[in-house]
Amino acid sequence: MTRSVGKITRVRRVVQVAMVVLFCLPPLLAGWGLAGLYAGGDGEVATPAEGVFFGSLSSSSAAGIPLLDPLAALEVLASGYGLAAVGLAGAALVVVAYGLVRGRAFCGWVCPVNLIGEGIDALRHRLGIAVPERVLDRHVKIAVAAAVVAVSALVGFPVFETVSPIGAVNKGLAFGGFAGAGTLVAIVIAELFVSRRVWCRSLCPLGGLFQVLGRAGQVNVRINHDACVHCGRCEEACLADPVILAPALSGDDIIVRAGDCMACGACVDTCPARALSFSLGRLPARAQTRREERDPVAES
Repeated sequence: MTRSVGKITRVRRVVQVAMVVLFCLPPLLAGWGLAGLYAGGDGEVATPAEGVFFGSLSSSSAAGIPLLDPLAALEVLASGYGLAAVGLAGAALVVVAYGLVRGRAFCGWVCPVNLIGEGIDALRHRLGIAVPERVLDRHVKIAVAAAVVAVSALVGFPVFETVSPIGAVNKGLAFGGFAGAGTLVAIVIAELFVSRRVWCRSLCPLGGLFQVLGRAGQVNVRINHDACVHCGRCEEACLADPVILAPALSGDDIIVRAGDCMACGACVDTCPARALSFSLGRLPARAQTRREERDPVAES
């Protein structure tokens, strides 16, 4: 059976590819090549850092505004190196931006490892390879994030940055720094033969940090319980973990409240009854709403 791709997913994939291209543009526009290779002649050329935008998903600058991966910032601070005020502000800006939208929107819309994971999903489906839906609890990655910061403090350098598969794609294409390539290969093998999306769901420390931030996100998947036919397609499509849909599907909640939701729109796209949609704001749970309707209390 061929899987159709919905409108939100098509837009999201354009954004994912555009983010990869965006980080590759500065060296190309400066006359350099990809993967850190110089493509110019003997004449003097500008360095990529002199452009309006430059950097990687770990640390970048846009129009002079610094942007810093919050996990990398925590690792640096734990390592004892310290961060300038501008670095702390850059990390805070990223935290606020993703925190207001959806912490793991980074995973669904920006991270290149998730894009690769979706490709592996499609390949596994085409090859007929069956793997378990999950082998580890989705909350494990929060503990992994805490461990990364703790180990960084012990060894005196940011440990995840040296093995990050995100860096293997992002920094590798733009600058030729392929640290983390071994991690990326291990993820591909695990995705194919061990469990579906085991890295993104259960092990990625950056995903763990954004999972915590996701509890405050204002962009949420909302369910129309009267329209839902309980076909299970949204659970099959979920990129995060189908279990996060359970409270909404059972009628206990009106939105997908879990911080793990990537706001990827895969469940919205696949719903044949159009019972799922995006909404703004942290709406009260359906059970709470029913209690308030039966026993209204004046606001103080």
